[in-house]
Amino acid sequence: MSRYAAPLGDRPSGGHDIAAPTAGARAPQGRPVGRGVGRGVVLGAVVVLLAGVGAPADAAAGEPVVSGATVNSGRDVVVGITHDVVFPVTVGGSDDSGLSFVDVDLKGPHGGFYTTDAFCESATACTTAFTVNAHPAPGSDDPVDLANANAGTWSVDALADANDGESVFAPRVGSFSLKRAAQLTVNAAPEPVTKGARITVTGKLVRANWDTYRYAGYAGRTVQLQFRPKGSSTYTTVVAVRSSSTGTLRATVKAVEDGYWRWNFTGTTTTGPAKATGDYVDVRP
Repeated sequence: MSRYAAPLGDRPSGGHDIAAPTAGARAPQGRPVGRGVGRGVVLGAVVVLLAGVGAPADAAAGEPVVSGATVNSGRDVVVGITHDVVFPVTVGGSDDSGLSFVDVDLKGPHGGFYTTDAFCESATACTTAFTVNAHPAPGSDDPVDLANANAGTWSVDALADANDGESVFAPRVGSFSLKRAAQLTVNAAPEPVTKGARITVTGKLVRANWDTYRYAGYAGRTVQLQFRPKGSSTYTTVVAVRSSSTGTLRATVKAVEDGYWRWNFTGTTTTGPAKATGDYVDVRP
């Protein structure tokens, strides 16, 4: 069962116990999947290895500690405009009695906030899951979604409970990036082409707009034009160009041998990487 957590200032600081929950207060079945509660408040998200925090040097003997967390198996969370993205968050820690339960809060730019919880699958690990989307909820006037302003670096807080009733709150246990999905197209022409002649490779770089639920041109980005010879599995960068004000790409190169041409975008702090499917060009003597 997901819920809002208290603001950071209302939470106990790391190393201080809080009261154990009353019996029956937490009874989610299995691992809960977070659901958002409205644009700009929310939104679970995200992609990424969280940096661990060690036990405080002055932690009392037997007090639970949070040692770190892993989001989405260490990968960025990249979100488009059509599908939900579900990703796990695993909090690691220890206690003499073993860990029993964890609350996880995600906090992002411009008020991005979300929380959910889970029972621990072992004495040292507790895994929960978040669901992120940037598309309208069917039949809803107030869809659960992400806004463009929420893209960027997020932080994670964890509140871990031990089997003996003690708890510890670990603020900013790590950070992760939530990114907008990008897409690339490519077309190389003419084809076939005579060896030594020049071909023009065009394409377009777009990225998800979480405010409009559409993909739009991504302007002013450096994109690599890459070539892979027929029979090879390796692409090599030939030239780099910047996308136009509408995201279009264009480069003229010499045709030397049969092979595949593609555009490659490495991504930014708010936008995921993208590679176009290679376009094959037949080069004739």
